[in-house]
Amino acid sequence: MRGWWQEIAGLVLPVSCGGCGRPRSELCEECRAALYGAVPRRVRPEPEPAGLPVVHAAAPYENAVRAVLLAHKERGALGLSRGLGRALAGAVRAGAGRTGGTAPLLLVPVPSARRAVAARGHDPTRRIALATAAELRRTGTPARVAAVLRQRRPVADQSGLGARERQENLAGALEVVSGGERLVAAERVVLVDDLLTTGASLAEAARAIGAAGPRAGSGSGTGQAAVVAASPSAFEINRNG
Repeated sequence: MRGWWQEIAGLVLPVSCGGCGRPRSELCEECRAALYGAVPRRVRPEPEPAGLPVVHAAAPYENAVRAVLLAHKERGALGLSRGLGRALAGAVRAGAGRTGGTAPLLLVPVPSARRAVAARGHDPTRRIALATAAELRRTGTPARVAAVLRQRRPVADQSGLGARERQENLAGALEVVSGGERLVAAERVVLVDDLLTTGASLAEAARAIGAAGPRAGSGSGTGQAAVVAASPSAFEINRNG
């Protein structure tokens, strides 16, 4: 019910910018520029967790970008998924272009805890991923979404945990669903998420896909990931890669 109410409310209530609150625009020109107006870049957290894929991000997680992500995730501003999907599509292209290949892209969202999805009334990462695939197809890149990852055990709330604690919290927490092995073995996989902080979630997601079967690690392209935003410090690290 909450998800339906959010959809209806988005149509009938006055619209204001999800980034700055400016009226009469769901996402104003300045906030669109902050979200997807720059060239996506490779990002690396410090310390960098073992097994982290090559990650590209559209924007630093600050100011308007932070406000847009929070409005979509926590306040149910579902219409913002279009702009977030456009931003994430740019980051996906940046990473896919480095590896080459013409096979369709399989976008695999990092799963949220079931209780978090239930509390929010929607799955923000999956919603953004679907908007991203639509944007990629619209601009000529074949892409689809497959939610092939799931949590195999409960995990603690990540907020307030440090980098090492997050890695320990998520270690072995994800697995590929039954039947998903064929997909990740046959297509170019790009892991997608809304935000990179420590990189623990993406590293665990890559491990789970690599462990799905003997073909998955070699054929699926699990070395690529894309996020809408990353901590500003992750943009500042340059290790010639």
